[in-house]
Amino acid sequence: MKFIPKTTDFTLSPYTGLTRESWLEAGKYMLEGIFRNIPDFTAPVVMPRQETKITYPHLNDSEEAQQTQRTAEVFEGLTRSFFIAAPMIQNIPDLEICGYSMAEYYKSHVLRVCTRGDALYVGTYADQQEITGHADPNRAFQQTVETCALVVCLWISREQIWDTYTKAEKDVIAAFLESYAHENTVPQNWRLFNMLDMAFLHMEGYPIQKDIMRDHAQAILNYYVGEGWYRDGHSFDYYSCWAFNVYAPIWNLWYGYEHEPWLAEQFERNSNRLMETYGDFFDRDGWTNMWGRSNIYRNAATSAFDGNLMLRHSTADPGLARRIASGSLMQFLGREDFLYEGVPTLGFYGQFAPLVQGYSCAESPFWLGKAFLCLHLPANHPFWTAKENNGTWEKLGEREVKVTCLDGPALCFSNHQGSGETILRTGKVVKYPGDEHGMWNYSKLCYNTKYPWESSDGQAVEAQQYVLRDLSANRWSKANVTFWHGQRDGVLYRRQFFDYDLNRECHWIQALNLADFVVPFGIFRVDKLRLHQCPVELTLGSYGFPDNKDTEIAERSCGDAKAVILKGWDSQGQERQMAMTICGGWKELLLKKSVGTNPDSERSIVVYARMNRQKQYGYEPYILLSQVLTKDSHEDFTQEELFPVQRVEYTDLEGCGGYGPVVLTLWDGSVKKIEFEGIEGQLML
Repeated sequence: MKFIPKTTDFTLSPYTGLTRESWLEAGKYMLEGIFRNIPDFTAPVVMPRQETKITYPHLNDSEEAQQTQRTAEVFEGLTRSFFIAAPMIQNIPDLEICGYSMAEYYKSHVLRVCTRGDALYVGTYADQQEITGHADPNRAFQQTVETCALVVCLWISREQIWDTYTKAEKDVIAAFLESYAHENTVPQNWRLFNMLDMAFLHMEGYPIQKDIMRDHAQAILNYYVGEGWYRDGHSFDYYSCWAFNVYAPIWNLWYGYEHEPWLAEQFERNSNRLMETYGDFFDRDGWTNMWGRSNIYRNAATSAFDGNLMLRHSTADPGLARRIASGSLMQFLGREDFLYEGVPTLGFYGQFAPLVQGYSCAESPFWLGKAFLCLHLPANHPFWTAKENNGTWEKLGEREVKVTCLDGPALCFSNHQGSGETILRTGKVVKYPGDEHGMWNYSKLCYNTKYPWESSDGQAVEAQQYVLRDLSANRWSKANVTFWHGQRDGVLYRRQFFDYDLNRECHWIQALNLADFVVPFGIFRVDKLRLHQCPVELTLGSYGFPDNKDTEIAERSCGDAKAVILKGWDSQGQERQMAMTICGGWKELLLKKSVGTNPDSERSIVVYARMNRQKQYGYEPYILLSQVLTKDSHEDFTQEELFPVQRVEYTDLEGCGGYGPVVLTLWDGSVKKIEFEGIEGQLML
């Protein structure tokens, strides 16, 4: 059953109606789903598992490995569900769910997982090394991640739980935390877990190694790329928002402001820089885009607002922050398919295996509980008292589009008032050839808040991706590496390589130069072939379109340009409309229908363009013109929207676009000059 708030106030919250009381109701809803699966007070937070092939415990591993994984699952279930429970306990100390006192349950189970000899004991770092037979000093364990969640939640529920332990009990928990705090971690966002473990211990009077703390902190700062974003490993994704920009502000409060003021100042500055544009990362409804890894964490992306509001000199707009947090909350909790047996599915909406990583278990989605940390803010905090506002969306004209382009993290996001959608275009992507999951998560040409990325049940066609087929070998390849150039005169330039071999120098292989710009209802593409080997076939897919009932399919043409228009409904009954247009370089538009590849709908349709090139060397057309438009109604696209190009002017006399600028004159009077020469010198990873 989906969540329906009992308490609403559309005067204070004109966009969502949600108030602080609504959020408390949502917290109870989540906890009730969890605790109806716990048979007695002594049982751990281990939830029903709908998926068994990808997530851990991995059934094909040895019994010893599975036992280690089951231990990690117990700890993950406890600490991540605590993200929801801790602020609820802080606000309602005597809260009971399914007959269990929340304060007593978490107080008991936190101590148990830290106590040697208890049936739920999850082991220290040294224990894990011994159990797994890995004495490798560079080995890290999942428990390190969860210790950080534990200390955050103990801090939030301090009066109700931590302060009620005896000195001896606190010492047991502290010794357990210390074993992970000072040991090896993963050189990315994981360093923050160690930092918060140490900071918590220091606050509570336990000794820490300050040089290790300082080393982690300087490393975290050096992952910063600008505009509020951090590089996580190689990638840029929501970990920058739900890890770096939540845990660093907490570290400032616990330790940094007092003991490392210069570092604390940098973390505060970076968070405030994120707030300058982060509101525009969400759409008009406050929805979170499906992008990057760990999409099962969903609206945890909104926790970066709460992180900023903890700072001494916060710049977040509280009314906008709450509007987005509440909108994204209902994006998920407002759906019938969000839960399986009361627990968030391993998917974005319903169960969806293509986005799930092997490091997750049935309890991993509780990371979205970080969105509930805003309940630690008191009732009189501006986050709860300010009137909701919708930021950029209140200022845009009827067909206006706002574009934000960030070169540091290689993110370009556009807010389209006509559809209410936010479209994200990314770069600086490096994935191994064949890593389809990685390419779906990071290498799509566009990510749309209302059209979550579609996987594929074959090789020939991918939604929002080019697919190249070597006709001589009948071999398909996809773009696994994307270089970023950035935006110039309203046009975003990137380059994608097909089957880029990360182990050898191969800049000359098959590639496309990408150039695209916004139109009121979508993105227009002016891409250029950069091929070395022919003959080839090339396809380009639209977004995946929900094919729920009686999808209407229409074709239109205007001269040599062609368009296919789909009208239908998403799984929630909302009208949807999508059109794909080709007007240069492409041969035809086709449809691909599939089942089980779309996270929002069991059945879906991808419109795709197709062309081929026969000669390995020969001066043939290079430029591919296309667009994808979307709308949240069945109101017809106009002729000028479907076919926006009035005239195309090529520099070369043959009109192939092999060299020199390509100039597009649009029917709305605007002119777009596409010039690939010069991007070579400023391609970035």
